[in-house]
Amino acid sequence: MHVPTIHEARAGLRMAVSYAGRVLPQGSSVALERRMRGWEESHKLAACDAVVASYGKAGRTWLRVMISRYFAHSHGLHIETMMEFDEFHRRDSRIPILFFTHDNYLPDYTGTDDKWKNYAGKKVVLLVRDPRDTAVSQYFQWKSRIRARKKIINGYPLGETELYDFIAGEAAGIPKIIRFMNAWAESLPHMKEALVVRYEDLRTNTHEELAKVLRFVGAEIQAASLDEAISYASVENMRRIEQGNAGNKGYNQRLKPTNANDPSSFKVRRAKVGGWQDYLTDEQTATVNDVVEKTLAPVFGYGAK
Repeated sequence: MHVPTIHEARAGLRMAVSYAGRVLPQGSSVALERRMRGWEESHKLAACDAVVASYGKAGRTWLRVMISRYFAHSHGLHIETMMEFDEFHRRDSRIPILFFTHDNYLPDYTGTDDKWKNYAGKKVVLLVRDPRDTAVSQYFQWKSRIRARKKIINGYPLGETELYDFIAGEAAGIPKIIRFMNAWAESLPHMKEALVVRYEDLRTNTHEELAKVLRFVGAEIQAASLDEAISYASVENMRRIEQGNAGNKGYNQRLKPTNANDPSSFKVRRAKVGGWQDYLTDEQTATVNDVVEKTLAPVFGYGAK
């Protein structure tokens, strides 16, 4: 019989309290649920060896699969699923505990959105991606994968919305992503151990960038395991894995499609750098380029396209 870990117990308590809180008015129930999620995240943060933070749909699943496969292969573990929190470490204490977060809820618990305060004393890998690509990928995530309750607690649009209106909107589009990235840009100079990794660089030079991440979180690089992790996490293989997981309730829920017959519902969709341009008119492209050029902190290196 599986005995829940303290982190699994906290997750269960968070879900129970959040569910019970739905009898409250919506504003209060949302505030309670966000605070409870922040409470759970604060405990994971305290227990982890390093943090991998990113905005949603910035390529974290791909990085997470590579990291998970690397540690499984290099330590001889027969684990096919992605690292959730400490389950790899419990199998081999040499493997670091990594806290993967979209940094959504911690401020609801701590009362501040200053990243350098919330993540003080922790190694932080910040994965960033061009906000235009992120926003388009978020649109398809919102349309096909995000549960209704998650839309409510994260302030996403609830009705039908066209792609451009979504990505240009304040609620969930490029402006919101830029606010997230700018908040991190402000805190980075105050953080002693922070590594910024661009999704585009990870695509272009996967071996070097992945090795950089692994060294940063405390791994000793083994070339064979690095090659295996990168090969395993190829777009083609991840799509095959996800297709194979359709309808499999026992597999890691993060890597399976909502609808096996709808390519846009897959977690691994296109993985194309600059693919956002395929969806916009010239006028819309000029508008979003202007927003990025004028409002995004230059430290990340994303200018107009």
